[in-house]
Amino acid sequence: VQMVESGGGLVQAGGSLRLSCLARGSILSDFSGNAMVWYRQAPGEQRELVASITSGGTTNYADSVKGRFTISRLNARRMFYLQMDNLKPEDTAVYYCNRHDTRWSWGQGTQVSVPS
Repeated sequence: VQMVESGGGLVQAGGSLRLSCLARGSILSDFSGNAMVWYRQAPGEQRELVASITSGGTTNYADSVKGRFTISRLNARRMFYLQMDNLKPEDTAVYYCNRHDTRWSWGQGTQVSVPS
């Protein structure tokens, strides 16, 4: 299974972006039965877990994005999303998605840039 991220871009502080992730090649039962996650990696930093969503729809967020980011999923399309509102310069990073155990192949990520 190959992850494909999209939706990044350059946005001013306070703006919004919606990231999308496609689990290309996954089968429905494998996708819908697993939790999915978004990570991000800023230059010179470790990859950081940003948000997760279980098979039942329970969500969890890093403290730094709580109240601003929303993760959701659409199993029928093998896709999940990250709605990012009130973006801050510290959100600048490459965003990656994967299954919770990161067993699927990482994509190239999608760049989010929020200039200060």
